[in-house]
Amino acid sequence: MTIIEITPREAQRRMETSGAVLVDVREEHERELGMAEGARGIARDELEQETGFHFHDRDTELVLICQSGGRSMLAAEALQRQGYRNVCSIRGGTLRWIAEGLPMGRPEPPAQPRDLDFHERYSRHLLLPEIGMRGQKRLAMARVLMLGAGGLGSPAAFYLAAAGIGELRLVDDDVVERSNLHRQILHTDADIGMPKVDSAEVRLSALNPRMKVDAVAERVTSANIERLLEGVDVVVDGADNFPVRYLLNDACVHLGVPLVYGAVHRFDGQVSVFDAGRHRGEAPCYRCLFPEPPPADAAPNCSEAGVLGVLPGVVGMLQATEALKLLLHVGEPLRGRLLHYDALGMRFRETQLTPDPDCPVCAAGTEFPGYIDYEAFCAG
Repeated sequence: MTIIEITPREAQRRMETSGAVLVDVREEHERELGMAEGARGIARDELEQETGFHFHDRDTELVLICQSGGRSMLAAEALQRQGYRNVCSIRGGTLRWIAEGLPMGRPEPPAQPRDLDFHERYSRHLLLPEIGMRGQKRLAMARVLMLGAGGLGSPAAFYLAAAGIGELRLVDDDVVERSNLHRQILHTDADIGMPKVDSAEVRLSALNPRMKVDAVAERVTSANIERLLEGVDVVVDGADNFPVRYLLNDACVHLGVPLVYGAVHRFDGQVSVFDAGRHRGEAPCYRCLFPEPPPADAAPNCSEAGVLGVLPGVVGMLQATEALKLLLHVGEPLRGRLLHYDALGMRFRETQLTPDPDCPVCAAGTEFPGYIDYEAFCAG
């Protein structure tokens, strides 16, 4: 069915003659600047999620208004899909209401003082119906493990902090070196010799003091891996070596935590989401792609093979995107897909991944084999 659009004056007439309910679907901080007189303020996200709570009768005549008409149309479509039969949207929104000289009012003051910092800091997220207030509060409650404060961890951590993650557990046992600075943007020349997690905590706290940074200057081993994953919602892999990567995969499968994988080499990068712990037999894990870690001489790291400085920025940003999607339950994660990035050719390509029915870690019905420290194997 097509949503009817009406003018502000027609909306006012319907309110006066038939008792239509005018609903301003903008966010609270927008409505505080003024709203159409007689309107009831219910943010779009809240209205779509809890329509029945606000309007039990699906024959209620609802007239929706936003800033310029776009969000109210989308909200009207959502309500129509829920079975509300008498919904329309105001063409041109509040801007046209004001232009036509119709009366404006202000909402009732909130029972509790509004958090100005929260609304200003995340105002662009709050405008997105896929996030809104509900999603932003979900991010504020989230805890993410960022393994590595280097090339991948730097951009990923910056964007997760900016997005409003409640807590970022940052794990790295290394110190800042001058050779890091061309790609590890969390650190500066003045930080050389400082533990990376300490340098990172300073930058991230300066960017978003609302977020808690749990700086852990430890090397990841089988002895501490479960403690490091305790209570986290998503793990972002910024490791630069195979022993840690396999250990992290096994722990995430065992504990049922989604793992956002990223890797860089010279001019190429890879990103994927391994979520086999929550989707046994449906989604692959890292071992389904690489059953066993290679020897060290077959997989040189950045210090041996080199890496284009901006490459970790692209891959880390993609990892942060996937982490946010997982936390917000929006979009289509890279689960079962491996994204390849060729910086020299500026091309992306995708490889479909399937779970290995014989995987020793994630195959359905398989008992967890325990953790293995692969240091000796990889050095062999």
